[in-house]
Amino acid sequence: MEKADAPDPSETGESGSSDEDWMLLFAAWLVVAISALGSLFFSQVMDFAPCILCWYQRIFLFPMVIVLGRALFPLDRHVAKYALPLAMGGWLLAAYHNLLYHGVIPASMQPCTRGVSCTEEYIDLFGFLSIPMLSLLSFTSLIALLIVFRRRSLH
Repeated sequence: MEKADAPDPSETGESGSSDEDWMLLFAAWLVVAISALGSLFFSQVMDFAPCILCWYQRIFLFPMVIVLGRALFPLDRHVAKYALPLAMGGWLLAAYHNLLYHGVIPASMQPCTRGVSCTEEYIDLFGFLSIPMLSLLSFTSLIALLIVFRRRSLH
């Protein structure tokens, strides 16, 4: 018996290799999973109390662990529709948080009037990596991975 040839990706509407697409999505899930675990490590193990902006960023981050994980099995080529808005919302909050943290936005515009200050300095790695910066880098890399995945899936 002869094995049937796989259909040409251009005929099925798929572009590129499914393995490469899966790896892109897996990389996005890995970024989200490590970020969520890091966030929980800082608050639960290191006892760093999260500020209100950190909580809001977590609201955007934590569901993506499930959304992206579910999209891996079977590969959901439309997951960027659901994940990109969450990532962009988290990115906007992380960017605002960084502006507050570095004093670009005045303290009078801080939402952290009670409890932990949004400018509390818990860590300072290499002179520039703070918790707000780690969050911004995480959301930025996630958005980049999702955009590449989406473009590959659309063509």
